[in-house]
Amino acid sequence: MHYPIGLLFDLLASSSALPWNITVHFKSFPEKDLLHCPSKDAVEAHFMSCVKEADALKHKSQVINEMQKKDHKQLWMGLQNDRFDQFWAINRKLMEYPAEENGFRYIPFKIYQTTTERPFIQKLFRPLTADGQLHTLGDLLKEVCPSAIAPEDGEKKNQVMIHGIEPMLETPLQWLSEHLSYPDNFLHISVVPQPTD
Repeated sequence: MHYPIGLLFDLLASSSALPWNITVHFKSFPEKDLLHCPSKDAVEAHFMSCVKEADALKHKSQVINEMQKKDHKQLWMGLQNDRFDQFWAINRKLMEYPAEENGFRYIPFKIYQTTTERPFIQKLFRPLTADGQLHTLGDLLKEVCPSAIAPEDGEKKNQVMIHGIEPMLETPLQWLSEHLSYPDNFLHISVVPQPTD
């Protein structure tokens, strides 16, 4: 419940045929593997908590704190009811930054790997280098998850996926955050073993 469906697909089934067959069980809920969802309110609270965390990283919580309760509700209702225009009218504010800053304060991201016990990696990472150059996806992976990148003379062992695609490592991280973040405003990056077929 607490991972976006696209992330689950990237992690668990990206090499399988579509449509993705999902089996839903109504007994023996796996409490130790998934967050139990007691109500819609709990899902909304979890979502808003993630959005607030992302805004703290991007804007020091200034944008979310300037919004009214009705804006928070519109953001949630737009997502819940699959109303993109309603959702984007509010979420757009969370994706903007002053022109003089050239990007967010930090990039909200989580890197997931199927080959480790750690659920995800999350660290502070700025979109710009100290001299003002744009950091790339490759820069992030080299610093935070070096095993995801193939050595210069080595064989590619992993595939980096976001929303079912494998972006180029040269892609600016700021651009990825603005255009490929999930509704919670995080960039969810999957590192999976390279398919053998």
